[in-house]
Amino acid sequence: QVQLVASGGGLAQAGGSLRLSCAASGGTVSMYAVGWSRQAPGKEREFVAAIQWNGITTTYPDSVKGRFTISRDNARNTVYLQMNSLKPEDTAIYYCAADRTFSTLKSLRGSWGQGTQVTVSS
Repeated sequence: QVQLVASGGGLAQAGGSLRLSCAASGGTVSMYAVGWSRQAPGKEREFVAAIQWNGITTTYPDSVKGRFTISRDNARNTVYLQMNSLKPEDTAIYYCAADRTFSTLKSLRGSWGQGTQVTVSS
């Protein structure tokens, strides 16, 4: 069974950038859509981004559109989330998951792996 592990989180200043990685093990995610979600303390889980298996089609909510970019390297079995122009409200634990469809990822169903903490200071 494919397992996904998010990494690359850390501390950034407002306006700064971070790049998260989602590495797959135990199988390939090359034929799956992969998505990112986040959860801040005391808040509900929020969908952040998803990318189709071919790396062409992507989707973002308005809260991150234009600031975050999702990409993938199927040869490395890894999906990335480039986060620019970070804001304190981006502070959260970020998770990734793979599924056949965007709808499953956007509805936050499926199996979301171990997350990585992102903290943005003002």
